Amino acid sequence: MSSSVQRKRIRKSPAARRAEIVEAAAAVALTEGLECITLRRIADELDVRPGLVSHYFPSAEDLVAEAFGDAASAELDALLPAERPDASPTEHLARFFARATGEAYEDISRLWINARHLSRYRPALRDRVGEQEASWRGRLEDLIQEGVEREEFRTDDPYVTTIQILVVIDGLGAHANTDTSNRPAAVTRMAVTTAERELGLVNGTLTRAVDTSSDQA
Repeated sequence: MSSSVQRKRIRKSPAARRAEIVEAAAAVALTEGLECITLRRIADELDVRPGLVSHYFPSAEDLVAEAFGDAASAELDALLPAERPDASPTEHLARFFARATGEAYEDISRLWINARHLSRYRPALRDRVGEQEASWRGRLEDLIQEGVEREEFRTDDPYVTTIQILVVIDGLGAHANTDTSNRPAAVTRMAVTTAERELGLVNGTLTRAVDTSSDQA
């Protein structure tokens, strides 16, 4: 009797296979750009036939939009979790800025630049960019509103303050493809400074909050 045992191939559920395809496409988007997503390229990444990918995504444009949405949603959940039971709004906002303005954020900044450019002539991607922008605004506004209710923040209009903060972050992120090694510290901190000013916080509050949070971690 042969000592070799034939390995049984595990058939993935449609939901699991679709998620695998989107995850692979999101990884390509983050490292190489949305233009590099094709049905054949993702099939090669997963070592499957292109027909399997096209079964779930007949159009590469739909996969591009889904990949961007997946990557942007994952980043949002990492930067601004919907559930925040373990820290105050001030601490969560401080963590957000620490993560959203550092080198680790550059890949997602490049992806947003990429997506906004391509969305000019790709309707499916344009819709997904709009959805993600709304999600980011909503999540940050909720955090600011919570801070106001707990009397940690002071602002007459959390929505306007949210837009002001995101505009600064987007402006800084627009330089993700250029050398910013000589950027003055005051410019690097511009989003934090804006938030502290608009939320009635003492200068340095958000920096101290994230330092304290790191010490306790």
